[in-house]
Amino acid sequence: MNDPNGLVYYEGVYHLFYQYNPFGTIWGNMSWGHATSPDLVHWTEQPLAIPQDADADIFSGSIVVDHDNTSGFGTAENPPLVAMYTSAYKTGKQAQALAYSTDAGQTWTKYAGNPVLDRDSNNFRDPHMFWYDGGTPETSYWVVVTVEATEHRVLLYRSDDLKNWTYLSDFGPANATGGVWECPDLFPLPVDGDPAKTKWVMVVNLNPGGVSGGSGGQYFVGDFDGTTFTSDTTRSDDSVPPGQLFAGFDDGSYDGWTVANEPGNWKNGPFGSAPAAGAIDGQQTVTGQIGEGLINGFNDGDWPIGTVTSPDFTVSSRTINFLAGGGKHPHIEGGQLGNEAPAGSELLFDGFEYPGTESLADHGWTLTGDFTAARNPSTNGGDYAIGAKRINTWEGGPNGDDNTGTLTSGAFTIDKDYVSMLVGGGKRDAASGQTLQVELVVDGAVVDTASGENDGALNWKSWDVSAYQGKQASIRVNDQATGGWGHMTLDNVVLADSPALVRSSETTVNLVVDGQVVRSTTGNDSEGLDWNSWDVSEFAGRTAHITVVDNNRAGWGHILADQFVFSDEPATPRIRSYDWLDWGRDYYAGVTYDNAPDGKRIMVAWLNNWDYANQIPTGQWRSAMALPRELSLQTVDGTPKLVSEVVDQVDGLSKPFAAVAVPAGPVAEGETALPVGDVGAVYRVDAVLKPGTASRFGLALRTSEDGTQSTPLVYDTASGTLQLDRTASGDVAFNPTFASVEKAPVALDADGRLKLEVYVDNASVQAFAQGGSTTISDQIFPDPSSTGISLISTGGSAEIESLTVTPLYGGMYDPQRVLAVPGAPGAVVAESTEAGTASVSWSAPVDDGGSPVTGYTVRAVGGAASAGGSAAAVAADGSVVCQVTGTSCQVTGLAAGSTVAFTVTASNVVGDGPASAASAAVVVAGPSVGGTPSPTPAPSSSADPSSPASAAGTGGNGGNLAATGANGIARIGLAAAALALLGGGVALRTRRRRASRPTV
Repeated sequence: MNDPNGLVYYEGVYHLFYQYNPFGTIWGNMSWGHATSPDLVHWTEQPLAIPQDADADIFSGSIVVDHDNTSGFGTAENPPLVAMYTSAYKTGKQAQALAYSTDAGQTWTKYAGNPVLDRDSNNFRDPHMFWYDGGTPETSYWVVVTVEATEHRVLLYRSDDLKNWTYLSDFGPANATGGVWECPDLFPLPVDGDPAKTKWVMVVNLNPGGVSGGSGGQYFVGDFDGTTFTSDTTRSDDSVPPGQLFAGFDDGSYDGWTVANEPGNWKNGPFGSAPAAGAIDGQQTVTGQIGEGLINGFNDGDWPIGTVTSPDFTVSSRTINFLAGGGKHPHIEGGQLGNEAPAGSELLFDGFEYPGTESLADHGWTLTGDFTAARNPSTNGGDYAIGAKRINTWEGGPNGDDNTGTLTSGAFTIDKDYVSMLVGGGKRDAASGQTLQVELVVDGAVVDTASGENDGALNWKSWDVSAYQGKQASIRVNDQATGGWGHMTLDNVVLADSPALVRSSETTVNLVVDGQVVRSTTGNDSEGLDWNSWDVSEFAGRTAHITVVDNNRAGWGHILADQFVFSDEPATPRIRSYDWLDWGRDYYAGVTYDNAPDGKRIMVAWLNNWDYANQIPTGQWRSAMALPRELSLQTVDGTPKLVSEVVDQVDGLSKPFAAVAVPAGPVAEGETALPVGDVGAVYRVDAVLKPGTASRFGLALRTSEDGTQSTPLVYDTASGTLQLDRTASGDVAFNPTFASVEKAPVALDADGRLKLEVYVDNASVQAFAQGGSTTISDQIFPDPSSTGISLISTGGSAEIESLTVTPLYGGMYDPQRVLAVPGAPGAVVAESTEAGTASVSWSAPVDDGGSPVTGYTVRAVGGAASAGGSAAAVAADGSVVCQVTGTSCQVTGLAAGSTVAFTVTASNVVGDGPASAASAAVVVAGPSVGGTPSPTPAPSSSADPSSPASAAGTGGNGGNLAATGANGIARIGLAAAALALLGGGVALRTRRRRASRPTV
């Protein structure tokens, strides 16, 4: 699943439609899935809603309740739900189409007049509809916002019937323009809750080009008059930071920089013979450049590789500032730009360059399964193969990715320390149940393996074989995989005394000192240039040069650079001055509900990022939605900003009875583990922290016992940023862009405090700072056993004002029963056969609430009249007379002749249940006469009904009534048990957070 679509509330039900592949766990076959919920928390999957057809996939869109049946698809009594979605035609064109439902969203009919909005464009998509109320019927109508994705424009149209649309205006480009614009939304919100100060919010999601890399969502605040949206928050800054301009590329030449383009490309790519003026043919609009020219590696597209190198200079400034953009392919430390085997290597199997039609079988290889001699070796597939031939299991049989079998070499002698080879193609993990790898076989056993990276480009992989010196070995290509990337590519197997250097397929700007790359910056998969800074003070006085490298042939395989300035201070990236829905890596395609109750503006977003969405290490599922958020506009530093709070209903997932509260006080420097062993992996942290003397402070989440896994959420006082670090969060190796540190600007409040509300589960962290004015949402994939939480304080001692960790139930897939208080005990019976004493017994409640009963509380209540008909003396009314763990107790100290009844309440870990029905009233026996209890006298009509029973033993509550009980604890037993739970400075406490909020 990916983008949320068609968010609508109708007849008490929240509907979530979403982009969905019914036939796989990666993007494809786009259709609309469907789920429903009564509360935004507990969801039920529904049948596929709007499927793809032979002509088109079903891309993103929205749903409205057509209350007045303006479309004619329903009736006044049964208004239709109307969906507008993007038909992504097989021809490549994208246009907007309608479907409608007259049975509350259960079934959908595509409109026969589709498409209803067509610009003859291949990038026109993601309609979001709403009803605009202009104050009169004549000035009120439907509005839809859509995007021309690659032009970075939001287009607005109006309609009276949802079928016929008229152009109103457009908005953009503005602020972040990396990648493409997608999934817009437009809605009004009162500022600080004042309807007289209403502003409009334009949401624009973009991919890539988000503030933390890859996918993200930005917003603009302004006004909408029914025709045009006017932004108050568009920012434009073409200023160059102060300092010495080293290179600006504005005179039509590279001005002494050395260009090394790959020979043989039509346009002398990648960099051409002169700087580019902007975008090059086939490239999206380039934004953010300053002046007339820039370095642009898109000549001949992404295919060619090359470098541009500056003249040498002496480092004399503290900082080098420059603009960079283009592909996100970082420099690999210790890698090579070429594709060379290690020096002195011995080539095995002739590099598969067998003459003529000679096959692998002719050279001692054994082929099984679908692989045939005539097809092996192959001459196709695999960028960076050396020579004309290689093994490619896609080509090696008749079934492409569905070929299965093995290709095993003849034996060779291991006489060097390393085997290196070029490997490409697919990769399978253990969860897939498939095998796809190159294997080293020694003495009949597999001793090492290598696989591709779901990439057509081959790269070097090496095995240390020093332990097998002198042994015979063979290479086996084992392809038991089917489906996408179900093939392997192998070339140029060598023996050598050292491992091959991995090819660094980078798109970077590098600072080189003494022949070594000492600073490196890559792009952000965006055609927007933004400021980057290097602190070079440690190299003062040394000779250096700058090299711009394009060494990548794949998607976003180009680099942009401009305006190199030697400065004393770092430049501020423009992207960090824009307004973002979330500062994490995993909050994309956020849009809001139509027809939400009480006029609330509720947003749902996809908790993922297209940088790695198809590779996240999950089994039977892939992707989830972030927690629903209620949005508001609040004045922050004099400007209206979106504030996000998790919807109230999520409180219903809390287990307040199991919450762990950490006492206020100082935090020792270093990392201090909290005793939260029973909290588990799914919880909420509510914290108010102060820096004290610390330079960095916060929490380490989902930590492992051995310290190898941790996700720190830390505030840095010097930069004023909240940082979420998932570089060691668990499995981060599945995609090179996943390991990351997110940094969001956060100001401490007027009292110097950081307020955090953090939701943690099996695969994500969603952090809300300062009441939701800043949020960070990231996926993580720790081991299930990594459930620890620690306090972090660096450079001094931070302070805790309050900190509570509350376990949560799962909202959808969670086998836990939601615990409740127990039911009422039954069959309460009281009798009095000894003077001043009553025996009370009862049966356990039928329903224990899902948690064992931990105790019972017995209360004395007013009794009925005596058997003689006179008014009864009341021993107590609601007073606690005993607390026990068994199902009976003996109450002493009762007034002889008084009449009393009893109720019983059961308790468990959640709390106290309802009281039982009262027992039948009993008349308390009087003193013995001659060894036999005397008859109880009829109570006097003048008896004081409020008189307490006489004290027996120790005094206490419950009117000084004393009690003993089978398996019981006395009146103060529960308090003593509670005190026993105190330890290590952490106490279990029961509390109800935001008590005014309704629970689910």
